[in-house]
Amino acid sequence: MSIFELLKSKVKNSSKQYRIVFPEGNDPRILKAVRKLKDDNVVSPIILGDPEQIKQVARQERISLDDLLLIDIDNYENLNEMVVSFIQARGKEITESEVREALKDANYFGTMMVKMGIADGMVSGAVHSTAETVRPALQLVHTAEGMHRVSGSFIMERGKEKYLFADCAINPSPDSQTLAEIAYQTVETAKMIDLEPRVAFLSFSTKGSAKGEMVTRTVEAAEIFAKEHPDIISDGELQFDAAFVPEVAAKKAPDSKLAGRANIFIFPELQSGNIAYKITQRLGNFAAIGPILQGLDKPINDLSRGASSQDVYDLAVLTAAQALFKDKE
Repeated sequence: MSIFELLKSKVKNSSKQYRIVFPEGNDPRILKAVRKLKDDNVVSPIILGDPEQIKQVARQERISLDDLLLIDIDNYENLNEMVVSFIQARGKEITESEVREALKDANYFGTMMVKMGIADGMVSGAVHSTAETVRPALQLVHTAEGMHRVSGSFIMERGKEKYLFADCAINPSPDSQTLAEIAYQTVETAKMIDLEPRVAFLSFSTKGSAKGEMVTRTVEAAEIFAKEHPDIISDGELQFDAAFVPEVAAKKAPDSKLAGRANIFIFPELQSGNIAYKITQRLGNFAAIGPILQGLDKPINDLSRGASSQDVYDLAVLTAAQALFKDKE
């Protein structure tokens, strides 16, 4: 069973139908995905935007809007309540006029719907940048209890092979404490997809074969993680082959608990993680699912601007699965 089949099954069989808000309602990819999500009875979609523009796009694309909830953010009847909640969420001085101006942005509006519990999660990014999606989430939803930052992981899937790469989207140059937290967040994502976590902290060095500040940072991250989560199999610093190939691990890191069987790979910085997932996707013919935003108090996820309608559908399923997973915590 593929990861999306697994997550879709979990979401459909849950006692609750999760409400996912889409701020980019006039994009045909969004409308196609939302129509299929509704027809498949997977989630309850909420579409934001100008209703007339949405209807025009729907007519052009021959997409039925029957039974779909459209919200015009410029004429929202509960806007005053949202303004008050926004001011409380910011936790800093901000004027009512500034809030009302911010809520003209569909990403801020959608994020507030999640914050207030009107929606269970949000999917954006088809036409907005990652920053435009993530910034409102950080300002209003904030990080989950015990978390200090957000990270982005990718599920890499090819047949029965399933791995997690992190951080590939958010933190350019994480320190050792941040790397350890990214690892924990990625372990939580692994549990959501029923993957037994085996965490490798990657480096260009294996067990002291090279020296340098970057190596030291990875060693410290592995030590922090092992101390805080002794029940999770982990090791570092390891080169990729020592983390992934048992025969190489036996030579380079004979005492490693991973023994060359890692399935979660924590990269020392964003550049290497981003490059690695794209190489794995393109040369290894893996499906790259993500970026999955980790560490937020409520699920909000970011699409690539080159996303297809199927990508939108899949990320909505994943977002609903995150909401389900949080409800079970």
